[in-house]
Amino acid sequence: MLFFIELKSRGFEVEAQKSITVYYKGTQVGNYIADIIVNKTVILELKACADIHDEFEFQLLNYLKGTDCEVGLLLNFGKEPEFIRKIFTNDKKKHRPKINQ
Repeated sequence: MLFFIELKSRGFEVEAQKSITVYYKGTQVGNYIADIIVNKTVILELKACADIHDEFEFQLLNYLKGTDCEVGLLLNFGKEPEFIRKIFTNDKKKHRPKINQ
């Protein structure tokens, strides 16, 4: 919550626990819940674990594949802070619905 407040106080448009509708071949197949979306362009996935696990990266990549966002940050606030940046872009994203308003 403090991270959310700090981003907002710095003038960013921030949405917490944002529902992301996922489509497959034009059919809605489910929803994800992103921790934070900044300026409707960057997905932040927040963790507090000893280490970043592959599953966390796959989760973030799936969020990026299912939305029009192309940049995601996986932030781990465990014993040693660490982050991973993921980028997913392709022409098919231009035909996807925007993140739920």
